[in-house]
Amino acid sequence: MKKLAPVTALIFLLLCSAQKTSAQYYFYDNNYYDNPVVYEMGASVGVMNCLTDLGGKKGIGKKFIKDLNFGNTQFAGGLFFNALYKNAVALRLEGTFGQVKAYDSILKSVKASTNGRYERNLSFRSNITEFSLLAEIHPLFIFKRYDENSTVPRCSPYLAAGIGFYSFNPQAKLLNRWVDLQPLSTEGQGFAEYPKRKPYSLHQVNIPVGVGAKYELSPMINLRAEILYRILSTDYLDDVSTSYVDPNLFANYFTGTKLTNALLLNDRQYELDPTHITGDGDQRGNSKNNDAYFTFNVKVSLVLGREKRSH
Repeated sequence: MKKLAPVTALIFLLLCSAQKTSAQYYFYDNNYYDNPVVYEMGASVGVMNCLTDLGGKKGIGKKFIKDLNFGNTQFAGGLFFNALYKNAVALRLEGTFGQVKAYDSILKSVKASTNGRYERNLSFRSNITEFSLLAEIHPLFIFKRYDENSTVPRCSPYLAAGIGFYSFNPQAKLLNRWVDLQPLSTEGQGFAEYPKRKPYSLHQVNIPVGVGAKYELSPMINLRAEILYRILSTDYLDDVSTSYVDPNLFANYFTGTKLTNALLLNDRQYELDPTHITGDGDQRGNSKNNDAYFTFNVKVSLVLGREKRSH
């Protein structure tokens, strides 16, 4: 509950300050006044990418953006509602929708340096649906007060952080059809033989953090540019985390098409080298680093709560 106290306090502050007043002057346009709290309702368009065990750049794989491959960038968009208090702090509700993907075959041109990552030959895609609550801090308006004699910045950089709830569903393409990977327990999740490997949930909480800048095009229209990085508590965004399992065990848990899919998709090295033999416990992923995804977007919003002066 202690973690919720700052958010609760900020919500209370915004609600208590929502009473209208005409004493606050809007400095960018003589035709409008500000209220202590103004609102934004808008939409975003941008791109989404991910950092997972799959794909990457040359070498054995590096932490964070050093292993980012921009070729996997996908379209993303969203809707948001923002409450901004005295241009200094804000709370934002947002829905974000996009897709992430990665594939080892992207390493073909540098395969000699990848220590088997190219030969692993795994791939995935996943749709992302996220709903988040974020706080914004605008330093230019926290540390200085402006009046009608001041030069007020129209562009306000800000920091953003909060909590999000997202859903994902990693899939791989097999014989021109997309197959859900989580039900296949590709790393023995839920098998009695691997008691420490639990099935992962497709609905989880994340921590979005990032930076942005808000520019006031007019009293009624704001433009934003923002990058948000999501800290995840899972390494299974791409369905890859630890090591290969004994393929003979799949027949103890699955039958029919599900068994066939599990056998073909848990280990795809045979597609590049039919003579390859994978051993139980051979490295499949790196569980030391959780996966992540991020967005860069441009937002356009309508400002609500400013009052037009009567002349």
